[in-house]
Amino acid sequence: MWEHEKKGISYYLRRDWQLYFLLTIPIMFAFVFKYLPLSGLLIAFQDYNILRGFWASEWVGFEVFKDLFARPDFGRAVRNTLLLNMSDLILSFTIPIMLALLINEITGTVFKRVNQTLLYLPHFLSWVIIGALAYQLLGLGSGMINNLIEQLGGNRIPFLQSDLHWLFSYLAIGVWQSMGWGTIIYLAAMSGVNPELYEAATVDGAGRWRKMWHVTLPCIRPTIVVLLIMSLGHVMGGSFERVFALQNMATTEFTTTIPILVFRWGIENGDYSRATALGLFQAVIGLILVIIADRIAKKLGEDGLL
Repeated sequence: MWEHEKKGISYYLRRDWQLYFLLTIPIMFAFVFKYLPLSGLLIAFQDYNILRGFWASEWVGFEVFKDLFARPDFGRAVRNTLLLNMSDLILSFTIPIMLALLINEITGTVFKRVNQTLLYLPHFLSWVIIGALAYQLLGLGSGMINNLIEQLGGNRIPFLQSDLHWLFSYLAIGVWQSMGWGTIIYLAAMSGVNPELYEAATVDGAGRWRKMWHVTLPCIRPTIVVLLIMSLGHVMGGSFERVFALQNMATTEFTTTIPILVFRWGIENGDYSRATALGLFQAVIGLILVIIADRIAKKLGEDGLL
């Protein structure tokens, strides 16, 4: 033990230099693409002019943020972002848990694997493809589902052409796309549950529902807490690709979100200062939510994330 304590970092670097060399690749990736761009946040405190450059632009302090908070688009974007992401969090976070509990109870191995594969496949599709499929299936004029509804004697439903219908379609498509990924994570956590706990519950007369409630859920609670904390960090962000792929000119009530507004101001209008300020506001709020959720989890006896 004393000999082990005397060995310094140089000993392990010489012994496992190949592993440390491979470790430098993700470290460099994170440094170049995650940390170096943080210097660009200074644009949020400047009257940035692309011709004058990063260092020659005029420093204005918090004037950009004051202008940002006074804009009507800002309040609307925050409202829509919270509405979409909180609704999506409730559905897309709880449904994979319930689905994983049900799949875990399936005894047929082949049927179980086929279902897992089918549920997981949408996760690999880009939102451009999903958006195109959505308009082909749910379109008002020539959508396949509306054609079927009309043939059955019903009226066409504006799934993506009415604001309220678009909201429900947006949430349903999001659940379909993401539930396979969440299910895989929870099933992996369930595979680590001690079988003796199920045997003890069976001896006590517990049925399947009781086993899920009193054995499976408590055992995967740490995984649920960690994923919930991570999900809360995205409440003020959301998916730009998802909204952008499903939006259209007929539905504008809920499609103005923070990521969409950053795109419009920064890329389309060239207002880099305001777009950077909005992105910084979004990131800070997300960080605060993660820290609060982590502290609450630790107060309740969980390990947390940080």
